[in-house]
Amino acid sequence: MHVLVVFGTRPEAIKMLPIVRELRARDGVRFTTCSTGQHRDMLGRTLAVFGCPPPDIDLAIMTPDQGLADITARVLTGLVPVLRAKRPDIVLVHGDTTTAMAAAMAAFYERCAIGHVEAGLRSQDLARPWPEEFNRVAIDAVAQLRFAPTQTAADNLMREYNNRSQVQVTGNTGIDALLYIGQQLAGGGHLARSAARRFAFLSGERKLVLVTGHRRESFGAGLAGICDGIARIAQHPAVEVVYPAHLNPNVLGPVRERLSGLDHVHLIKPVEYAEMVWLMRRAYVLLTDSGGIQEEGPALGKPVLVMRDVTERPEALATGVARLVGTDPSAIAREVLRLVDDDAAYRATARAVFPYGEGRAAPRIVDALLAWHAAGPRA
Repeated sequence: MHVLVVFGTRPEAIKMLPIVRELRARDGVRFTTCSTGQHRDMLGRTLAVFGCPPPDIDLAIMTPDQGLADITARVLTGLVPVLRAKRPDIVLVHGDTTTAMAAAMAAFYERCAIGHVEAGLRSQDLARPWPEEFNRVAIDAVAQLRFAPTQTAADNLMREYNNRSQVQVTGNTGIDALLYIGQQLAGGGHLARSAARRFAFLSGERKLVLVTGHRRESFGAGLAGICDGIARIAQHPAVEVVYPAHLNPNVLGPVRERLSGLDHVHLIKPVEYAEMVWLMRRAYVLLTDSGGIQEEGPALGKPVLVMRDVTERPEALATGVARLVGTDPSAIAREVLRLVDDDAAYRATARAVFPYGEGRAAPRIVDALLAWHAAGPRA
């Protein structure tokens, strides 16, 4: 069996690399990795920390100020020749990025089978998150194998158009990646020492609020509200904030304008994945609009406050560890400071739960791929 593994952003790579490692360990399978280059500059060290070489193919699609239509077109025109040359048995894509959607479209046009990792997530609102909700719906409409991280995601898939494709509940490969890096950090080796040096500026006495905020639907007023909420949080004498600000000018500009120079607010460049895991383990509260952190925070026993009005990850909310707070600055500050000031409320929320699996998603996905291939030709 020949599997073409396609990714383009760093979050995709993080969640696909456990599968790549598993494919490498199996007999009877070969694979080709293809990066579209959507986050080209951020992929190198991520691959290295998982012990993976550079991608076999790099489409290098990105150009300055490129829009979603440009990314889609360049992935399509870049990937079609690869598909024609390699003729893989199946193209594996992940999640809800423009890379994943366009790669699935290219595979569909070339009549290649498609496997969708992290299938079935739904907010039931095409505008939130935008364009991710559309991307995952489009991929799931054409995929032959859909690997749902939870039963809720699987149930979503079975209610939709393509309900005759194979659906397997596997857990989320993001937890595989998190636990793999967490073990390396816990060992006190190079990764842990490097991260400790990198963040030596952190106080040993203040409670760390780790922030990530970059969603397109928050650009403008939403991001302004997020920044104003952070500014209020930073006034608390027991708190410090670390915000690795996304390089997108729609994020970086407002963040610098509203938060630069504030006491106890550390605006830093985007960090490598192992450093982010170190920061999450060190944090008191996670304040985020990221999908991945909604999955990772519960596994680490960290309260997760989600700066969105809806989420496609209701399982985290159901545990009580995650909570929606939107982008209103008063709500953001109120919920963060409640956890900072109320020990009982914090203890009720800061507990390790695993709604997205225990870290065995990659072996289950590779088992399913091999079984699918062994079943023989498909129409």
